[in-house]
Amino acid sequence: MGETFAPAKINLTLHVTGQREDGYHLLDSLVMFADVGDRISASVSEELDLVIEGPMAAGVPTGADNIITHAANLMGATAQIRLEKNLPLAAGIGGGSADAAATLKALSQLTGTPLPSYGQSVSLGADVPVCLSGARAARMRGIGDVVEPVAGLPTLHAVLVNPKIPVLTVEVFKRMKDKNNTPMPEQLPVAASAGEFIEWLSEMRNDLEQAAIEAEPVIAQVFNTLEVTPGCLLARMSGSGGTCFGLYGDAETAASAAGRLQESFPSWWVTATQLNAPA
Repeated sequence: MGETFAPAKINLTLHVTGQREDGYHLLDSLVMFADVGDRISASVSEELDLVIEGPMAAGVPTGADNIITHAANLMGATAQIRLEKNLPLAAGIGGGSADAAATLKALSQLTGTPLPSYGQSVSLGADVPVCLSGARAARMRGIGDVVEPVAGLPTLHAVLVNPKIPVLTVEVFKRMKDKNNTPMPEQLPVAASAGEFIEWLSEMRNDLEQAAIEAEPVIAQVFNTLEVTPGCLLARMSGSGGTCFGLYGDAETAASAAGRLQESFPSWWVTATQLNAPA
């Protein structure tokens, strides 16, 4: 049996730097992975079968439309695949992409088939290559097909908040007014302390934030609520929304903020986590 963890992907920055003639957007994004996520297991079967369980299973497509099915087809494999769904849907934290990447890895373990290249896996989605990379921190560029692991960055203490309202990436990109923005600096602040790194992050951007808020105004409430929690050093949206994250100086402060938010907004998905945690 092949088993893999599909961690939540957090875009600490997301700069949209252009759009190709074929419509694909060009990105420059610094990504870290959380210690929370989905889980994939796969076992030998003559037919492809997908079972979805877990607290966030409701609403996940089980048939040919599921990205896990597309991933299995890319591997040319049939298997019984079980998804334990813990991350909210269409949340900007790479849930589907992480599931697809984890499926590719599980099927590679199961069958001995080599993993596809980043250029092949990007056909499943722009976030699949970075989720496939196995790096705890990475810079993704191009249409997501250029992935560079980034060493020397600190572990961050974070709180993730999602109002459980799916945000469609295509709708967010439609609302973007300027798709030609500056990339991140070529040199990243490696060997910086967590405080120095967060200060540097505060000078970067997520170019999709305003468009996402226009698509789903509740994101502004999530962002503003998170921003004023005690000890929050930086609040930002991840991906195309609607998950926002807050960064804190230590695990205790992050856990306290998560507890306050869970009590005040019981319908929201809230979790304290570590980003770029040691393996």
